[in-house]
Amino acid sequence: MSQILIAEDEERIASFVAKGLRSAGMAPTAVRTGREALEHARTGEFDLLVLDLGLPDQDGFTVLRRLRESGSRLPVIILTARSSVEDTVAGLEGGADDYMAKPFRFEELLARIRLRLAGPATDDPTTLTHGALSLDLRTRRARVGDRDIDLSAREFALAEAFLRNPGQVLSREQLLSRVWGYDFDPGSNVVDVYVRYLRTKLGPDLVTTVRGMGYRLDG
Repeated sequence: MSQILIAEDEERIASFVAKGLRSAGMAPTAVRTGREALEHARTGEFDLLVLDLGLPDQDGFTVLRRLRESGSRLPVIILTARSSVEDTVAGLEGGADDYMAKPFRFEELLARIRLRLAGPATDDPTTLTHGALSLDLRTRRARVGDRDIDLSAREFALAEAFLRNPGQVLSREQLLSRVWGYDFDPGSNVVDVYVRYLRTKLGPDLVTTVRGMGYRLDG
């Protein structure tokens, strides 16, 4: 199980990321200061660091510099509200492996984390298949049998979430975090609406409603 360190002082964001990582089978640990981030990162117990730049005691650039000066090659993904080209370049040239600006979609963050954990050679599939349904992750095309299906970006992301977890019940909260991102209204019925869209386009029996729990890919 991959151990992920989250250095983020906004509790809402840290909790959101940690919850999503646990759902993806990872073990997150969240800290709120740069000092704690350095102490934890240097233990050698973590596989990756998600690092905010705006930490209260020392900024993420300082944490990253001190981490690299100590010889650590721990993969680091900067996750920050600072989206300028200058900050992005500074982060990458300072030793970060990736850089993401807030607001963000959890599904994209998860994909980047998996990519860094996999290293240079990854066995992550480029095509997901379940029954007659297949998704090509490179071309973003969907097919049912021999028919091409036109899916919007959100529909494709929702279908991908189901195909990565066949037979597993996914709650509305999990789907919201993976497809729509942390800043989306949790009281919205958008998941139910998009599940109906998928059923219309891909087949009525593809996704099963599990009352009081969420949805499951059957097909």
